[in-house]
Amino acid sequence: MKQFRIKPTIQIFESCREFGDSFQIGAGDLLITSGHTYHTYLKEIDRGAVVIDLRKYGNGEPNNQMAESIYKDMKDISYNRVFAVGGGSILDVAKLFALENISPVIDLFDKKLPIKKSKELIMVPTTCGTGSEVTNISILELKEKNTKFGLAVDELFADYAVLIPELLKTLPYDSFAASSLDAFVHAIESYLSPKASSFSRMYSKMAMELLINGYRTIAEKGKDARTDIMEDFLFASTYAGIAFGNAGCAAVHALSYPLGSYFHVPHGESNYAMFHGVFSKYMALEPDGKIKELNKFLALQLGCEAGAVYRELELLFQVILPAKHLREYGVSKEHIQKFTESVMKNQSRLLANNYTELKKEDIEAIYLSVY
Repeated sequence: MKQFRIKPTIQIFESCREFGDSFQIGAGDLLITSGHTYHTYLKEIDRGAVVIDLRKYGNGEPNNQMAESIYKDMKDISYNRVFAVGGGSILDVAKLFALENISPVIDLFDKKLPIKKSKELIMVPTTCGTGSEVTNISILELKEKNTKFGLAVDELFADYAVLIPELLKTLPYDSFAASSLDAFVHAIESYLSPKASSFSRMYSKMAMELLINGYRTIAEKGKDARTDIMEDFLFASTYAGIAFGNAGCAAVHALSYPLGSYFHVPHGESNYAMFHGVFSKYMALEPDGKIKELNKFLALQLGCEAGAVYRELELLFQVILPAKHLREYGVSKEHIQKFTESVMKNQSRLLANNYTELKKEDIEAIYLSVY
């Protein structure tokens, strides 16, 4: 039996002012965001919320130490609603603050603490990649384990996922590129997941179609062309989030996590670094399964033969964000062995969603293929 659900209520506003008028952010609210986003978009609509600037607690990918520091500052402050306005780091951290028990964060992720939601949660993305606003997953780097780890429980679902295209207007190009490629990986991995259903695959396909069309527009007209179609990328990210929230992500994410943890490569970029290696291995191991159907769909979007889709995707993605080999991030062959061991030990939740089984030697071979 397979199921499909969309848990948060999704609302769309043309501007932050409309959003502010509707939600009346103020006393009794916790607002987690970045200083830039707050001063550019939110200051005028804030009527007295407690504001947390995540970047004051550290830069880069979110980790349990950041969350612990925020908890230390917040544990004696009462609030009823949590607003998260930002990229994936902000959304993933903010989800924890809707729970009754937060610290120690590492115990929370190991499910040693009772998990109970006690606050209303409103998620507002400012990038077009993570889809976290519609999922029940929080992903943090756990410093003690030297890897990223996901907590996936229904208590982390938002009550409202709010989409405001205006918030993406100041998104830097590199952040746009990495985050939207992350959305593509969400869509394609969830399409091939054994947990996928006809409904989740519909959302995967809608996301991939919007993203490919958007990328082709940028390839033809230049980087600035994204401005007029940013809403498409925002919706594609949410569609992909709905798809992977139901079907799960798999080996691309699992293999990217050590790269992000060891070398602090942004999440979308680390997924991009692993994408072609994983899908080349899938094609070598099981070319005639569900991936054959996927390739026909991609061929229609790309205007090529089914056998050429991954080469065409590689060429298209190169226009959006030039790819790097792992060695360009500082990865050594000794790291590859550590990465492989880490994935096998810590990422069983993701590996369970693989299109086909990947053994230890397959994972090591994927790393070497993109080294």
